[in-house]
Amino acid sequence: MFLPDAVDFGQRKMEMCARYGLTGLYPLDNKIDLAADDVSLSIFKGNVGMMNEAVAVIANLTPFRGPSADAGTAFELGYMAGRGKLCLGYSNDGSIYVDRVRRAGEVRTGNAGLVDAQGLTVEDFGLSDNLMLVHTLDLYKCPLVKPRLPPLDLWYDLTAFEACVRAAAERLYRTRAKS
Repeated sequence: MFLPDAVDFGQRKMEMCARYGLTGLYPLDNKIDLAADDVSLSIFKGNVGMMNEAVAVIANLTPFRGPSADAGTAFELGYMAGRGKLCLGYSNDGSIYVDRVRRAGEVRTGNAGLVDAQGLTVEDFGLSDNLMLVHTLDLYKCPLVKPRLPPLDLWYDLTAFEACVRAAAERLYRTRAKS
């Protein structure tokens, strides 16, 4: 969404979905009047409409502007889970969440475990992100996909995304075959 060539990159992702027999939906496909007074609300409504139409989500949980996933993506994952839709996710940063928090600032041992420079508890369960995100994926038996080795380009590498697309296609086709 936030890449300088986001439309072209989204097209690459949708083409990859099509190779696996899936129809990808990309938020930048929403027709929004960027000059409108309520542009942010229009974007929100367009994205919710796409989620309502979708049968699954593949959430990019690569840390974004901090040690954790993008807040909007976290909402989308929760929204889709709440609607009972298939949830998959990937992160191109396979490091542990607490280690990323340490890289972002001071973390020390406090009375109740790890705390940051503000004295706030730092979640330390050995997971790649917040437990609510990681275990949402576990509920669907689709654990977070992470690279074995860091990709050369954190933002443009599609290896983990493709693994999710493949898993979604297999799961959705298996479900259709049973019905």
